Amino acid sequence: MAFWLATQGDTAHLLLEMLLVFGAAKLLAEVAEKLGQPAVVGELLAGVLIGPAVLGWVQPNEILTVLSELGVLFLLFHVGLELKGFKLTRVGWDALSIAVLGVIVPLLAGRQLMLAFGYSGLVATFMGAAMVATSVGITAKVLADLGLLSVRASQLILAAAIIDDILGLIVLAVVSSLARGEVNYLDLGLTATLAIGFTVVIAQYGTRALERIVPHVDRNTRSSKSQFILSILLLFALSLLASRAGVAAIIGAFLAGMALASSVSEETRQEVDGVTQFLVPFFLAGIGLHMDLSVFAQPATMWLSGLILVAAVVSKLIGCGLGAARLGLKNALRVGVGMVPRGEVGMVVAQLGQSLGVIPKDIYAVVVFMSIATTMVSPLLLKLTYRDLLESRGAPAD
Repeated sequence: MAFWLATQGDTAHLLLEMLLVFGAAKLLAEVAEKLGQPAVVGELLAGVLIGPAVLGWVQPNEILTVLSELGVLFLLFHVGLELKGFKLTRVGWDALSIAVLGVIVPLLAGRQLMLAFGYSGLVATFMGAAMVATSVGITAKVLADLGLLSVRASQLILAAAIIDDILGLIVLAVVSSLARGEVNYLDLGLTATLAIGFTVVIAQYGTRALERIVPHVDRNTRSSKSQFILSILLLFALSLLASRAGVAAIIGAFLAGMALASSVSEETRQEVDGVTQFLVPFFLAGIGLHMDLSVFAQPATMWLSGLILVAAVVSKLIGCGLGAARLGLKNALRVGVGMVPRGEVGMVVAQLGQSLGVIPKDIYAVVVFMSIATTMVSPLLLKLTYRDLLESRGAPAD
């Protein structure tokens, strides 16, 4: 192994890391599917297995982080491309109630639990903020793999996750301001307005604009891959604009795919899918690489980790489930489970809290554990809640 790992920064080392991450992710995805589980579970476990938590073959680093971020961008872009005819406005009010309750309940649950353990109000509020946002990439991947993106509950999850991201951004901005000792309400208002305005404009007018632009580009360019080129340009442009507007770049990627869904050819979808299949394992395994088993070293921290995990799952089930209650118990459960994973979003909050000197090391480890554990449990729960639909379509449900 020493021959291959000559230096930390050389090309051979990078290629070996990519081989290990991609190979392990695809291998364990295959094993998971043979065991009747979603492939996502195997890819997440691959990161845990080859990462610092178990074998220590691969350490999180900047290059793998970039590949991971590209992976989730292409994943949400690809999901958007599959939603031909989907409009956020059709599920707007339902999605809003799901997102609002899905923010309030976890925020209060996380905060009260930490206060009960004797932590300060600021640390408790940071934990609540870490439990607020949803990592929609995980749920989107599971639903896409199962062919369930067209189901109403699935579309509600995607729409609610977009609103959830905006609300989570506002919560995080407030909590960060409290940690710095001041709250600038004008900046918060401007950020919220920009984020909402960007999302509404692209969702409302993007599809109509591109239905005119794409045929024009086809007629006036010589490249046989003009649609693919335009798609990638739009993906990066809207991801950048979303980031500048104050929402996550993945929301811009999703909106770009959704806007293009009725305009691009099947060949272009297949080309995007090829890139997605290459990059997504780096996103999923990359989450597993951050698993920190040190949270189990102290009994008190272990108990706290377990309680936080339970609170993170139950609070989303209750909050988002109540928001979707009028759709019936089955759909409410599907929506609640679909909003459970925190993934990379929770880890971002933990990193911010640590950089501000608010979150101690043990609580940072608890937040990372919660983020990864909710991400790993949600695909299993999703398959259970959609089991009747899968069986009615003749798909394997166990």
